[in-house]
Amino acid sequence: MAIITLTTDFGEKDHFAGAIKGAVYSELEDIRIVDISHSVSPFNISEAAYIIQNAYSSFPKGTIHIIGIDSELSPENKHIAIKLDDHYFICANNGIMSMICAEIAPEKIVEINIHDKVQTSFPSLDIFVKVACHIARGGTLEIIGKVINTIKPIKNLIPFVNDEQNQIIGTIIYVDNYGNVVTNIRRKFFENVQKTRAYEISARSYKFQKIYNKYSDIIDFNVEESKRNDEGKGLVVFNSSEYLEIAVYKSNCTTVGGASTLMGLKTMDTVTINFSKS
Repeated sequence: MAIITLTTDFGEKDHFAGAIKGAVYSELEDIRIVDISHSVSPFNISEAAYIIQNAYSSFPKGTIHIIGIDSELSPENKHIAIKLDDHYFICANNGIMSMICAEIAPEKIVEINIHDKVQTSFPSLDIFVKVACHIARGGTLEIIGKVINTIKPIKNLIPFVNDEQNQIIGTIIYVDNYGNVVTNIRRKFFENVQKTRAYEISARSYKFQKIYNKYSDIIDFNVEESKRNDEGKGLVVFNSSEYLEIAVYKSNCTTVGGASTLMGLKTMDTVTINFSKS
């Protein structure tokens, strides 16, 4: 049984996500639809890219991923279908796939060209569903599009390293449900520049000299629990996806706050890492 996933910025209030599911089931009854997220911030390309990058590989090979973010067709925003890592991705060519494609080369990319057969103002419903169902039936990408070789990149996808190799300038690309802020600096990238040197991480007026392996590492378990007072402390970790993340221990944005609210950090803010000379 084929699986189709949905990642959108539609939210839960409107009919859009439900309409897509209904359209899929109208074409293919024997299929599974899985919601990855409908809570992507509106038109936030880097946020959607981070979510899909870290979710898709948990699904079986052959899964088809519909990504409904900034998908209105225009001369500068074409639609594409990509086969990559034995998965299929259907989305706008607006940079969403560049984060995954930077690490894994696509097996095939096509620019979808069935629009003359379908009149629509809702491409995620009318175009992406038809493409997904075509693939689910065993259809090839060449039938629904022309082969292309490149896709649009996301700006600020790769951190900057200065010529002296003693500074990384990164960008916040995602804020999670806990208010933790995720940068575009991955562990391997950091370690290749660091080369065991001491460092200082700066985000606005906040500075950190240590990266933890997990959130609870900030706790001194030798101190009696009633005297620890660890909740609300800021820290830096490499998260489960190996991205550098600034967090607040046991944060809650609706009560005590998180790194995003307490430190005033948001997507596209700069995070700088300065390394010692030796």
